[in-house]
Amino acid sequence: MARASSPARSTRTERASLYREITDKIIAQLEAGCVPWVQPWSTGPGTAAVTMPRNAASTRAYSGINVMLLWAAAIENGYATQRWLTFRQALSLGGCVRRGEHGTTVVYADRFTPEDERQRADRDGDQARQIAFLKRFTVFNVAQCDGLPTEMLVPAPPREDLILPRFRALMEASGVTIRIGGHMSFYRPADDVIVLPPPEAFHEPINFHRTAAHELSHATGHASRLNREMKGPRGGACYAREELVAEISAAFVCASLGIVPTVRHADYIGAWLEVLREDDRAIVRAASHASKAADWLLGRLLDAESPASAEAEAA
Repeated sequence: MARASSPARSTRTERASLYREITDKIIAQLEAGCVPWVQPWSTGPGTAAVTMPRNAASTRAYSGINVMLLWAAAIENGYATQRWLTFRQALSLGGCVRRGEHGTTVVYADRFTPEDERQRADRDGDQARQIAFLKRFTVFNVAQCDGLPTEMLVPAPPREDLILPRFRALMEASGVTIRIGGHMSFYRPADDVIVLPPPEAFHEPINFHRTAAHELSHATGHASRLNREMKGPRGGACYAREELVAEISAAFVCASLGIVPTVRHADYIGAWLEVLREDDRAIVRAASHASKAADWLLGRLLDAESPASAEAEAA
């Protein structure tokens, strides 16, 4: 008689399957020449405006790997907005998902401590071990629903007026030393300095902002900030992982400020593919670190723009 699978073993299998499913999707996009954190805006009009995806009911912004999953779904299906709902949320708002529509998978990742492990730690006087888990949810774009409030279906207008002034403010609010000059861009952890060519050195001035967002994302990993693992020789796996984090974070920052993301280092795609093929959790981890990096930078910007901050400067 076959032995029944334990719930814990089934959960581990489902989690591993979900990591592999997500990773295979990202690998397929990269192999096809579509970088999933920039591609949604490369196909011209008719697609969603440059913005971060949000839950239409709670207005909460999605983060981590979910941003890329929803961006990819929006461009594949030609949705005009980046607002998403669960089936039940659509009903609670007086609407419904149209019959025959297929949802998009998003995930919720966290860690928990089993009760028996908590008891063991208490008994032995050491720290309890946490277990990572990943859960699957299905969401639908508001364009897949009927009966929703009209304002949910109207794309948010682009805020071109926010791009340059707010990006300058972002750079200043970061507190990172930024030296503009020369012909190379890089972040130097040893003395916590970013070096950038002047804006006029770029073929398109907007690329100065994209490049600066990339280097600022690297800087968030400094020990005095998010303390991210950044060591490793150029071309190695650790180096490729950190570049992946910085590229995705820069895309999140740019999208949040209305700047179209782009690939700053297209030649890294081969290294990213190698990392993803070897570790099916690498893209989820990288997206999580990228969200934290972008949140750190944008959080400093919001703090600097707050009324309390303005009053303190005026005092």
